[in-house]
Amino acid sequence: MTKTTVTSIILALGLAGAVSAATAADTNGDGLLTIDEVQAAMPDITAEAFNAMDLNADGALDAAEVEAAQEAGLMPA
Repeated sequence: MTKTTVTSIILALGLAGAVSAATAADTNGDGLLTIDEVQAAMPDITAEAFNAMDLNADGALDAAEVEAAQEAGLMPA
């Protein structure tokens, strides 16, 4: 999934908070957040917390996982 596709999906769902978090932390611009990107922006997030947010266990957070993590209070909006 491309960054444009992820952003379009987020905007279509009205998830402005997820756009802000993902855009700020997504340093390589691929539309996904790796543990390194998340921890660089939010150093308090542990590997265990990241793995809990990574619902499909692919090693990266997509827009839906960011939204779910924010709603669960695991990641700031």
